[in-house]
Amino acid sequence: VQLQASGGGLVQAGGSLRLSCAASGRTFGSYVMGWFRQAPGREREFVAAMYWSGGSTFYADSVKGRFTISRDNAKNTVYLQMNRLKPEDTAVYYCASKTLYGGSNYDGQRYPYWGQGTLVTVSS
Repeated sequence: VQLQASGGGLVQAGGSLRLSCAASGRTFGSYVMGWFRQAPGREREFVAAMYWSGGSTFYADSVKGRFTISRDNAKNTVYLQMNRLKPEDTAVYYCASKTLYGGSNYDGQRYPYWGQGTLVTVSS
């Protein structure tokens, strides 16, 4: 499994960015796709996740209502649309993948597959 994250950058508070995660190496129908982030000096934290097959989505309370996770089956790509960004959203964002039955969707340690990070910087 290979995951390639992109789309990070510098944005002003209140602005928007869309992150992309291109997935390859297998069929992802029975997988969960997740986004995590790590700010400087802080531990990695869960942001959002979804079943690749569709249906359920999961969000951290801190991003609920501002971020949306989605996927494009034809492009084998998962997106994280981030709106109303805040300076505290500044972090390196990672996409990750695990099987449906591989433990909690919120626990990064349950995800065996990770992409490289993409930096999001939100200026005040």
